[in-house]
Amino acid sequence: MSDFKNRLVWSDDPKDKSKVEDRKGREAPKSEDTDEFVQSKKWTAVFRIETGSRGGKTVTVIDRLPRQGKFLKALEKELKAKCGSGGTHILGDEYGRIEIQGDKRKEIKDVFEKKGFAYKGM
Repeated sequence: MSDFKNRLVWSDDPKDKSKVEDRKGREAPKSEDTDEFVQSKKWTAVFRIETGSRGGKTVTVIDRLPRQGKFLKALEKELKAKCGSGGTHILGDEYGRIEIQGDKRKEIKDVFEKKGFAYKGM
């Protein structure tokens, strides 16, 4: 743990550029992070409606998605366009999650059926 305390992560000082640790030493991504896992469709999305801690606003949450940033961003963009509302994607520790404003289960269900994605909780 003490190794992380003294590590320089970012600096805009040209003198510190050589001290910034190279990112090539990172470990390989988990199997859930790869394109093959997304394309294999061996995952099932879970739908739910949330209103708590949101000021009474309704949000459709699609949970248990593959934890891959590019996939989530593209799917979020498509769902927001189809639903005509705002939303966001979140990379959790194990899974990805997309939140779309409003109760948009029908529109999201249509997109998932068109793409052949498995889902539950409708």
